[in-house]
Amino acid sequence: MDRLRMALPKGRLLTGALSFLAQAGYELGDGVERSRRLLIPDRTGRLEVVLVKPRDVPVFVEYGATDLGIVGTDVLREVERDVYEPLLLPFGYCRLSVAAPADRPDMPLRLEPSPRVATSYPNLTQRFFQQRGISPEIILLSGSVELSPLVGLADLLVDMVETGRTLRENGLVELRTIMHSQAALIANRAAYTLKAKAVMAFINDLRRAIAEERTPHAIE
Repeated sequence: MDRLRMALPKGRLLTGALSFLAQAGYELGDGVERSRRLLIPDRTGRLEVVLVKPRDVPVFVEYGATDLGIVGTDVLREVERDVYEPLLLPFGYCRLSVAAPADRPDMPLRLEPSPRVATSYPNLTQRFFQQRGISPEIILLSGSVELSPLVGLADLLVDMVETGRTLRENGLVELRTIMHSQAALIANRAAYTLKAKAVMAFINDLRRAIAEERTPHAIE
């Protein structure tokens, strides 16, 4: 059977992805997060992974550098790459939200004709505000988005929120949820056909892991 190559995202989703792959039978060993190896095989020899930045995962998959990838649906909707999305995965739950300082005047967003909005999600942010008749000035940041309204760089921010603790501890509040997000398996369109047997066997292993996670004590 063909060996599959998969792109995994560094950062927030990586721990969940490694844990879930192990649960599905694809152990990558300890210290993967700190490894300097560029191609990392699993213990079955049926899978090989590369670690890349989250936004690069769909690029690697679309161009066929990897057959598969795991990425958040927030990134997928933002970058809009031409890939299959065969399976949602049970981790990485969070939401993309609009937030502002807690002492912001209580005013509907639609009454702000052109707010300055800091974000690392310019496409989703632009679409959200334009659908409400608002033309935001987008300030693109690659990090420290929560800092932007606190130092006068922006009026509002749009960023991923998991627990909301960082917002609360910095005097910020969520105003709207743009979308909910979770991890997803994506596949290269050609690999999905040319390596169909290996890809479907892998997807079935993930489906079994999802089913077992939903009924963890069914056999006990």
